[in-house]
Amino acid sequence: MSTTYDQLVEILARLHDAPADRISPEATFAELDVDSLTTVEIGIRIERDLGVTVGDDELRPDLSLGALAGLVDARQAAV
Repeated sequence: MSTTYDQLVEILARLHDAPADRISPEATFAELDVDSLTTVEIGIRIERDLGVTVGDDELRPDLSLGALAGLVDARQAAV
């Protein structure tokens, strides 16, 4: 997986107490029990730490961490 994925896992670990054995590229926010407030905080951290904006409407419960990493990578490449 990409460095972006590793950074997202780190952000998630800081903001949400998800068990490490449940975190994978295929894991969705819903599967990790990430609530809406934490989702907003993740979006803020992505913007601050990774330099791209991901809208709250894009951070859906069915979004996997791998798909989010791909989205962030694509936005970083476009900058």
